[in-house]
Amino acid sequence: MVRKDIENVRREFRNQIVVLITGAFAFTAALFWNTAIKNAITHFIPAAESWYWDMLIAVVVTIIAVIATYLVAKFAERGEEKK
Repeated sequence: MVRKDIENVRREFRNQIVVLITGAFAFTAALFWNTAIKNAITHFIPAAESWYWDMLIAVVVTIIAVIATYLVAKFAERGEEKK
């Protein structure tokens, strides 16, 4: 019983480490994409219209993030049901 608990703690610890490392890589990639998108917008859109495009892009990215989060949550639920 104690061995099973220890193994569960180890497995959960390993899973959390994987999540943290994956999150760190995702955050790093997001920072690079942020810079690339900002530079592209600055190149193609005049500064006078910048605020409009900033708002539009923020809304679009938020919608995409919400949809992606929903899909990932559904995927995780499906994995839990199989156990």
